[in-house]
Amino acid sequence: MGRPHAADHADRMITLHIENTIDDYDVWKAAFDRYDRARRGHHVRAYRVSRPVDDPGTVHIDLDFDTRDDATAFVGVLEKIWQTPLSASVSSAHSTPELRTLEEHQVQTARV
Repeated sequence: MGRPHAADHADRMITLHIENTIDDYDVWKAAFDRYDRARRGHHVRAYRVSRPVDDPGTVHIDLDFDTRDDATAFVGVLEKIWQTPLSASVSSAHSTPELRTLEEHQVQTARV
């Protein structure tokens, strides 16, 4: 049997939203990439990293999960990661992770 999907709704996902305050994006991103195995091992099915154009010292991270239980469990993993010397050296602040249940209504890609 496969893993259950969020309430059996193929168009729903649970997203964990985090905002970090950073000094150097390239250094922060290299540290973020080092935890790829931890994300995969804890059921992160996709993630997005973005930065406001008017605030390059802030990074928004959205981590997608199939279930709320997986996302909730990953908060504990994040708290452990944030206590590491590597994390402390690249981020000066972390927002409280927010769990959101999102329903995808439209995906459109631009044709070039």
